[in-house]
Amino acid sequence: MGSSPEAVPPGWENLGPPPPPVSSAPPPPSPEMGQVVCGSCRELLSYPRGAVYVQCPCCKTVNFVLEAHQVGNVKCGKCCVLLMYPYGAPSVRCSSCSFVTAIGAHNIRPPVSVQQGELPLAQSPVQ
Repeated sequence: MGSSPEAVPPGWENLGPPPPPVSSAPPPPSPEMGQVVCGSCRELLSYPRGAVYVQCPCCKTVNFVLEAHQVGNVKCGKCCVLLMYPYGAPSVRCSSCSFVTAIGAHNIRPPVSVQQGELPLAQSPVQ
């Protein structure tokens, strides 16, 4: 066969190199955006700050958004995984072992702002 190696077969088109792959990860959040993990499929979701609900584009689950000051932490009573719950909830079910931990004064962890302590006061130089 007398065809040259550079010849393109009839009906074929040279399209050039393929485009770079598109990342499926959401972009890093901007100061006006928040992030939450979908409660059903565990997809990382970005949402505008102040939103109360965000719908997952993958599984269509509507997720309730809680800001950091609206969330409490408690360790699971069975497997000791650290759990988050909305303030005021009487109990929380562990996503790892399904144990239901009652929320009470004996196991409430203070908010992160309290755990970190107050900022030290600036010392004024003594003259």
